[in-house]
Amino acid sequence: MNEFLKSSATIDWEMSPVLAKARELAGDSTDDAVVAKRCFLWVRDHVRHSHDYRIPVVTCSASAVLQHRAGYCYAKAHLLAALLRACAIPAALCYQRLQVSETDRRFTLHGLNAVYLRRHGWYRVDARGNKPGVAAEFDPPAERLAFPPIVSGERDLPGRFAEPLPEIVDLLTRCQTEDEVFRCLPDVAALDDVN
Repeated sequence: MNEFLKSSATIDWEMSPVLAKARELAGDSTDDAVVAKRCFLWVRDHVRHSHDYRIPVVTCSASAVLQHRAGYCYAKAHLLAALLRACAIPAALCYQRLQVSETDRRFTLHGLNAVYLRRHGWYRVDARGNKPGVAAEFDPPAERLAFPPIVSGERDLPGRFAEPLPEIVDLLTRCQTEDEVFRCLPDVAALDDVN
């Protein structure tokens, strides 16, 4: 589990603003599910999804997401992982392969998290942000993700990752604007080979 508790350049929970926010959200609770739910709800509801809100800034590290209160699904997952790890709750990054929309037939990776809860084991959550037609919740042991795979070619990708995929970090550090990220959304069809 140690790899899912580490701080890093992207999951930078040892940065003082991230650590302070984690402590604020945890409050006096010692129940990992209560703390995880507070962190999930805060990221889901208080950090805006860059594409939904057309926020031009591109964020990658947890501290940058917290600073700007904005990010793509991947970046929001980085912040949620950092907040959870700062509370000594193991957190991983997970991915789905999804069609962008009914009118945009491209496939792309979608980022979400898995959190290790003492009573339930690994549990996936999606803090990308709710909107009409998207309703992700924290209700263990039932998964209530934003996007269940339904279209041919969509799927949950195997694995839990301590660090984001290199393709994701490259995307979020190379692109300068939200619409550039959207134009360059990655599709890693062969991620099944990554361990």
